[in-house]
Amino acid sequence: MLIFPAIDILGGKAVRLYKGDYNQVTVYSQRPWEVAEDFISKGCKAIHIVDLDGAREGSAINMDVVKKIAQYPNILTEIGGGIRNLDTVKRYLDAGVSRVILGTAALEDPSFRRETLRLYGDRIAIGVDLKDGKVAVKGWIEKSDKDGLAFLHELEDEGVKTAIVTDISKDGAMKGTNLDLYRKIVSEISMDITASGGVSTLDDVCTLKEIGVYGAIIGKAYYTGSIGLEDANAIAGGQS
Repeated sequence: MLIFPAIDILGGKAVRLYKGDYNQVTVYSQRPWEVAEDFISKGCKAIHIVDLDGAREGSAINMDVVKKIAQYPNILTEIGGGIRNLDTVKRYLDAGVSRVILGTAALEDPSFRRETLRLYGDRIAIGVDLKDGKVAVKGWIEKSDKDGLAFLHELEDEGVKTAIVTDISKDGAMKGTNLDLYRKIVSEISMDITASGGVSTLDDVCTLKEIGVYGAIIGKAYYTGSIGLEDANAIAGGQS
């Protein structure tokens, strides 16, 4: 299992939102690329990046910051947030990002999703953000009528390799992740599933590995000191 420490970017800064609420923001660093350097120094082999401005506005607002993070060698970087056209996908990949995550556009524009997958294959992942079991869109601001598990089955049928599944109700709350959700998904879906939202303790990391997820995203728990990345990587094994 891979550990993906998270860098959420808002206004060029590394921040965390509480349950996806843009009005509840904690700033952790003015220089997100230095946060990435710290991750690497602690043995991380992957970094999860979210452009929160992009998720809300639908454009790659923090591209310059993302480029600085993607410059580090021998690290898997993935980026999500406001990626809704092929030009943005290409710009991120050309900038050195390993994998691009489609969110809102993957649900609302299936033809774009399929064309992006056709062009870039496993360099495309799909972010499936869940609110009360339904897929949320536009930076978690809106909830669709689409059932999350049904959407994952659709993606699997289309050949998607990787999905990042977030339970919004758990994100940033430091009350544990939704282990039952991931057990159910892994039992039904053969894609690489990355667990996101509420990974708060090393016990969460251990159980997620036992469940068989591909990766676990660690955000607030790292920034508050609840999880040490060296310990998390030791439990996970540092690789998928």
